[in-house]
Amino acid sequence: MPSPAHIRGTVAAIVDQPEDLRELRVFHKALADVNRLRIVRRLAGGPATVGDLIDTVGLSQPLVSWHVSRLKAAGVVETERIGREVFCRLRADVFDRMVDRERELLGLAEGGSTRGVADTPAATPAATSTQGALE
Repeated sequence: MPSPAHIRGTVAAIVDQPEDLRELRVFHKALADVNRLRIVRRLAGGPATVGDLIDTVGLSQPLVSWHVSRLKAAGVVETERIGREVFCRLRADVFDRMVDRERELLGLAEGGSTRGVADTPAATPAATSTQGALE
């Protein structure tokens, strides 16, 4: 018999999700993995081959390729095959465009209402410890 958590997950997957919000979910889910973030950080310095990314993150070629494919599906990375090498690069302005798109979809675009949105980060223990570490 399936567990209650499995049943909830199945029901949540069946529920019709708005396509525009799915776009945000795919983008954020692609960036929710530390290895993919390490790949993005490396690509922020310029294009790299999959071999370069293997050296950067220390994972196997199939696993790096899989992570690159997740980033590509989310629109974060572009790839180009030249001979036997696959070159990867960040898409130009992808983060600026996603911030604008996210603000629009969530109703936070300029001119939109920002009621209930704090101007400063909440004073949570995580925010406080991060702020202290940055100073």
